[in-house]
Amino acid sequence: MSENDNLLEADGKNEVESTETTPIEETTQHVENQAEVRTESAEDDVITETEDVKVEAETETTSESPKEEHVDEIEASNAEDAEDESNAERHEVEEKDYHTMSMDELVTEFNRLLKHHKVQTISKNINEIKTEFNAKFSELLEEKKEEFIADGGVDMDFYYSNDTKKNFNSLYKEYKQSINAYYKEREQNLKSNLDNRLQIIEDIKGLLSVEENMGTTYKTFKELQEKWRNAGPIPRDKYNNAWNTYHHHVERFYDFLHLNNDLRDMDFKHNYDQKLKIIERAEELAQDENTNRSFRELQVLHKLWKEELGPVGKEHREAIWERFSNATKAIHDKRQAYYADMDKAHEKNLERKEEIIAKIVAIAEDKNNSHSAWQKKIKEIEALRDAFFKAGKVPIKVNEATWAKFKDAVRTFNRGKNSFYKDLKKDQYDNLKKKKELIQIAEDNKDSDDFKTVTPLMKKIQNEWKKIGHVPRRDSDKIWKQFKNACNHYFDNMHTARKAEDQHLFDAFDKKVKLLDALKAMELTEDPKADIDILKAKIAEWKEIGHVPQNKRYIDGKFYKAIDDTFDKLKMDKAQLEMIKFDSKLENLANPDDTRLLDNEYNFIKKRMSEIKSEINQLENNLQFFSNVKADNPLVKDVHKNIANHKKDLDTWKAKLIKVRGMYS
Repeated sequence: MSENDNLLEADGKNEVESTETTPIEETTQHVENQAEVRTESAEDDVITETEDVKVEAETETTSESPKEEHVDEIEASNAEDAEDESNAERHEVEEKDYHTMSMDELVTEFNRLLKHHKVQTISKNINEIKTEFNAKFSELLEEKKEEFIADGGVDMDFYYSNDTKKNFNSLYKEYKQSINAYYKEREQNLKSNLDNRLQIIEDIKGLLSVEENMGTTYKTFKELQEKWRNAGPIPRDKYNNAWNTYHHHVERFYDFLHLNNDLRDMDFKHNYDQKLKIIERAEELAQDENTNRSFRELQVLHKLWKEELGPVGKEHREAIWERFSNATKAIHDKRQAYYADMDKAHEKNLERKEEIIAKIVAIAEDKNNSHSAWQKKIKEIEALRDAFFKAGKVPIKVNEATWAKFKDAVRTFNRGKNSFYKDLKKDQYDNLKKKKELIQIAEDNKDSDDFKTVTPLMKKIQNEWKKIGHVPRRDSDKIWKQFKNACNHYFDNMHTARKAEDQHLFDAFDKKVKLLDALKAMELTEDPKADIDILKAKIAEWKEIGHVPQNKRYIDGKFYKAIDDTFDKLKMDKAQLEMIKFDSKLENLANPDDTRLLDNEYNFIKKRMSEIKSEINQLENNLQFFSNVKADNPLVKDVHKNIANHKKDLDTWKAKLIKVRGMYS
């Protein structure tokens, strides 16, 4: 097959149709309508011209060549880029898995694309984002609608939106305005450029009938080629037609130029050398493992081959085209294999999604109908929904069916959930009624000063409130505030009244604070007996002050600790000092109406005496191991010293016990 076989399909029947559409249905219709208007005046000229080409081409090809799909794919992509040179930038836009994104993430990505890319290069991305967003919002809408109806709403009254949806609509409106403005401006340029190119073809045709110096004709021809290169983009549906027609007449001119072989052969050699370089680069790309990158560069090579370079000598045409076509096919086949591997991955994703759907169905069929069970199931469904979206794409042929199964499973679960909570809400409304009755009781009694009667009542309704259970969420905070305010009002009044009654207790507390501060600031004299008398006087004064509020009784502990600390500073016999401190302690424990503190002290002393006796017995038993050791041995002396100390302590505790017994009489 020759290069010409590929290029001379210019009868208009085999024009490449792009598989991509404009990003939005409205824009697509708008552009199609414009395209019809745009091409009305030029279409007859192209068809008439290409009919001539078809007749003339038959003189060079005797049979129709087989269709080369690997070349058609390149031609289709280049035809799309031909409408706008910046279209090629669409390959640089990062492709993301929009299926795994949440609605908020989709809106963020939409905004990023609008800000950082030309609007005509992101149509494919915006289409995918729109599809995924609408699918996810549709699912949310169905869920909200079922909840609305479950709450007693009417289908026709339902309406739902949120900030995410509003942001998406705003971005989509901005996109539509930008893309429509872009296509409107481009339309005029494309039509003008097409007319210009058709005129250039006519001018090249006219050179064949010009009777003038061949050098002048050749110069005119080169000027027309340069004009063609700079003529600008044209509609994609006219791209291949126009280029094939152009190439045909360029080759016809070179055939006409055979009278001046030097000029023709010079161009042929230049084109041949450049096309060999293109072939070598294509063959290098065939070894590249990055199929997308190699395909994009191959597009550029085909564009150079077709748009920048002219024909080569007839003896080379078929051979070099065959070689270029083979390199193209190698890249095409590798790319197809890459997509085949992707299809296998999509099949794995399908298996995973089928498993997730099955789990959702199983959870929906679970008959456990407690609130906690439903809350657990709701969390499980949310996790499965996230896993479904993150599982990746599935084969296109089953995409809609898989999505439908997923939505149906989730919808079934939501209906069960809504049914349960609809019944639960009936109970909640009963609870609401009960709590309102308690609020009425609290408000009726909040100003009462019959504390003896009302306080038990208020505590009782507080306990009942805790037992009643949940109420509808929208009422929960409101009624709790009402109830709490009424109860707090009553108890604040009660505490204020009781504080007035117990003012003498607060006065006593203030006196004890001053006495404690004075004790801590006390300086001892050189006379321990006098100091003891002062301490005893302070203890007596403390007891004389009397009781303090119950929540302030901690101050008694602080006072007696300070007394003990002061006694410890006295310079006198420790045993004697211990008994003085104990006398002070007994005075604090004495209470004719309640002997519990005294009983505790008695039991503590008995226990401590028993422990000391055991320690003495142990030490005396240890002495038996030293029966053959001299009495002045340090170890023996140490044991005897410990025994003596323990016996002295035992005497002290015996004395304490006697004093405690005396307190009972």
